[in-house]
Amino acid sequence: MRRTFTDLHLTLDFKDVEYTKRVISKIANLEYGLIGIPFSHEIRENEIELLQNICHEAEISLAPRVDLRPRTRGQLMNQLRKLRRKFEVVCVVCENKEVARQAAKDRRVDLLNFPALDYTRRFFDRAEAELASKSLATLEIDAKPLLLLEGRARVRLLSCLRREVATAKEFKVPIVFSSGASTELLLRKPMELAALTSLFGLDEVFGLNAVSTNPLNIVKRNRAKLAPGFVAPGIRIIKEGVDC
Repeated sequence: MRRTFTDLHLTLDFKDVEYTKRVISKIANLEYGLIGIPFSHEIRENEIELLQNICHEAEISLAPRVDLRPRTRGQLMNQLRKLRRKFEVVCVVCENKEVARQAAKDRRVDLLNFPALDYTRRFFDRAEAELASKSLATLEIDAKPLLLLEGRARVRLLSCLRREVATAKEFKVPIVFSSGASTELLLRKPMELAALTSLFGLDEVFGLNAVSTNPLNIVKRNRAKLAPGFVAPGIRIIKEGVDC
């Protein structure tokens, strides 16, 4: 079965419409079928609709995403309550352990992302993985820091990623590998992106799943939840009324 290659993290400045059109067209030519772009909390429906139209013209699907950066557990809970049903993908950038632990066990969180440069704030350990394994949380890794960092900084990041990936595999936590690209120069073909995962311990099958099956499953699951009539997984209202 043909894979649908997915890049869930493209940090485009979509206010520059012409540049956004050019980048999305290039992404489509690279044979991606689905992309995720973060929007701000205060995004307007017409702005999402504009990007969806651009993606439709390029024959690629868009998953609106929000990246949360809460400072406390309470702030995270409040943001999830307000924003979960407005976006197809919810990522939590975990900058302290309190937030990381809450995000890992909350079933409304799709992606766990950790600061690439501050190694004291990478909290994906065994306790974090165990919590994530019981929810729907997925570990997201971005390619951008691997491409931009050099020397000791890159070596140290790779060391952290190898440890975190080994822990995720042990607890069967899915892994998503995204580009994190903000410019055309950081874009890579899906197979090239998947090949980079070997640097931190993923074999060919796991690497391909990280850029196809795993991110696609997140979007499919959430689109089903956001669809009219959804009650619970496997339960939908097909028809309402006295004649049902």
